[in-house]
Amino acid sequence: MDFAPTERARDYTQRVAAFISAELRPVEPEYHQLLQSDQPAALRLVDQLKESAKGAGLWNLFLPDGRFGAGLSNADYAPVAEMTGRAMPLAPEVFNCNAPDTGNAEVLVAYGSEAQQERWLTPLLAGTIRSAFCMTEPDVASSDASNMAATAIVTGDEVVVNGTKWWSTGIGHPNCDFLIVMALTDPQAHKYQRHSMVLVPRDTPGVEVVRLLPVFGLYDEPYGHGEVRFTDVRLPADSIIAGPGRGFEIAQGRLGPGRVHHCMRLIGLAEQALQLACERSMSRTAFGKPLANLGGNRERIAEARLAIDQARLLVLRTAWLLDQHGIAGARYEVSAIKAVVPRMAADVIDMAIQLHGGAGLSDDFPLAAGYAAARALRLADGPDEVHLGMVAREELNKYRPAAT
Repeated sequence: MDFAPTERARDYTQRVAAFISAELRPVEPEYHQLLQSDQPAALRLVDQLKESAKGAGLWNLFLPDGRFGAGLSNADYAPVAEMTGRAMPLAPEVFNCNAPDTGNAEVLVAYGSEAQQERWLTPLLAGTIRSAFCMTEPDVASSDASNMAATAIVTGDEVVVNGTKWWSTGIGHPNCDFLIVMALTDPQAHKYQRHSMVLVPRDTPGVEVVRLLPVFGLYDEPYGHGEVRFTDVRLPADSIIAGPGRGFEIAQGRLGPGRVHHCMRLIGLAEQALQLACERSMSRTAFGKPLANLGGNRERIAEARLAIDQARLLVLRTAWLLDQHGIAGARYEVSAIKAVVPRMAADVIDMAIQLHGGAGLSDDFPLAAGYAAARALRLADGPDEVHLGMVAREELNKYRPAAT
C-alpha cells in the first residue's frame, strides 16, 4: 500500500489541526476548570465549539458512509483521528467523533432498522444526544464474552432485560439518552448466536446507574464509566438490533474500525506526550546540563520516536486492509494493533511523566490523564492476552501439518 495520505485526507487533517490550534487550545484550560466547578457551563462551551466545527464542515468524520458522515475511508480517517488524539478528550467530542458514540453509530448505520435510525441515529449524528455501550459484567470473566450472564429474553412482543453491566462508558453524561446492551437471549443456541444487542432508552423503568467507576482516581467527566443494573427492563421486541441472536456478529463489525480509531487517537496522544517530553528536556537544567543530556534520556526519546512510527505504520496498514477486505480480511491486524498501540502509548507517556518530575503526575499537564487512558485501553475492547492469543494462533497455523 501507499502510506502517503490522499489529498482528501491531507485536507481534512490540516483543517482539523487548524481548528484545534485556533478554537480548542485557547479554551482548554477554561474547559477543564469548568468541569470541576460548573459542569453545565463546560457543556455549553463544548456545544459552542461543536457548532463551530459543524459550520467548518468538520463533523462526523469517522463514518465512511457518505449518507451519514464525511465519507472518509478508514485509511483517510486514520490521520484525522491521530490529530484529534493530540487534544483529547475535547477534540473527539467537538468533531462528534467520540467513543462510544462512534461505535454505536456504526452499529445503527450497518444494522439498525429505519425506525431505529430515525429515533437514535439521527440525533446522535446531530450531536444533540449521547449514548453508552454496555457489555462488560462484574461477576464473570468478560474477556470471554460468551460468559455473559445478563439476559435479554424475548417474551411475546417484548424483550425483557435483566442483569448488571459495568465500565459502561458514556453513561455519566447528562445527555446520554440510550444504551446499547449486549445480553444472552438463547443459552441453547450456537455459542456465537446466543446473544443480542438491545437499544434501551436511558429513562426506561428498571435502569439504574449504581455508581460511576474511577480509573486511577479519575472519573473521566463528563462521560463516566458506570455500573448499571437492569431489573425487569421491558421493551418492545423491535428494540433488538437486527433481530435476536446477532449480538456477536454486530460486535465483530463494530470493533474493527473502532479499534483503528482508538489506536490512531492513542498515537496522537503519544505524539503530544513526546513533544512535551522534548520541550521539557530542552528547557530544564539539572546538575549543569539540560535534562535531555542526563541519564540516557536521549536514548529514551529516540526509542519513543521509533516506537510511535512503527505503531503508526501498523495501524495504517490495518486501516487499509479494512477498506479493502473488511474485518474478515484484517482480523490478525486488528488484534495486532490493539496489543501494540496502548502499550506503546503508555510507555511513551510514562517516559514523559518521568521527565516532568512531580508536575507529570499533576493536572497541570495532560500526561497523568493520558496514561490512565492508554493503560485502560489494554483492557477495553478486549485485554492484551486475547489479542495476543489471536496473533499467536494465526502464526502457529502457518506451521500446522497439511491435512492428508
